[in-house]
Amino acid sequence: MPEPAYVRVAGEYARRIRAGELPAGVQLPSYAEIAQQNGVSDIVVRKAIELLQSQGLVRSVRRRGIFVADRPNLVRVSPERQLESAERTFQNETDRDIRVERETEQIPATSELAEALGLTEGELITHVITRASEDGRPISISDTYHPVDVADVSGADFLEETVSDQLPTSLHAEWLRTTPGDLVKTVQQRFLSADDRIIMISNVSYPRDRYDAFVFRMALK
Repeated sequence: MPEPAYVRVAGEYARRIRAGELPAGVQLPSYAEIAQQNGVSDIVVRKAIELLQSQGLVRSVRRRGIFVADRPNLVRVSPERQLESAERTFQNETDRDIRVERETEQIPATSELAEALGLTEGELITHVITRASEDGRPISISDTYHPVDVADVSGADFLEETVSDQLPTSLHAEWLRTTPGDLVKTVQQRFLSADDRIIMISNVSYPRDRYDAFVFRMALK
């Protein structure tokens, strides 16, 4: 799925803010300047700034402009993070070394997975395990399942997310190095097409202290 221009612009500013290139209190260029520097429209810049605000990275001061927040938080924002690669997402969150590893295999759908995907039990599906680390410290792991004829979420029109604190599966606990009884932050996702076909499901785990908040943005018009 192509990365939207506003996600790209916001991601670059997020990376610079977290790396300290744009310290707290520094004023960002005007909308017109950002638009010119990135070859985008004012509308794209406005959406990028809104995304940065929702991530807790910048604040707006009336009649003065946009400034880097005094204490930038680490906020997970959807659905924009689904519009960029895991590598880009995590790299925009830190100036440390990010590693993303993926394991892909085709497996027969269990009764539970078949019901979740609207398929027949035993039908082959694609299973992807994605592990991410920051300077060697595990920060995320996900199990993703989708029909074999689906390559990505470009055919999805809707995203459902459920965020909760849960005991991790043994695979997730091993990667995140949790101790028995420790909870992790879990995000369960369903990607659906306009005709309600389930394109993909995913179960993502993070350390409970990874993010300060989870935000879901949606267009009402």
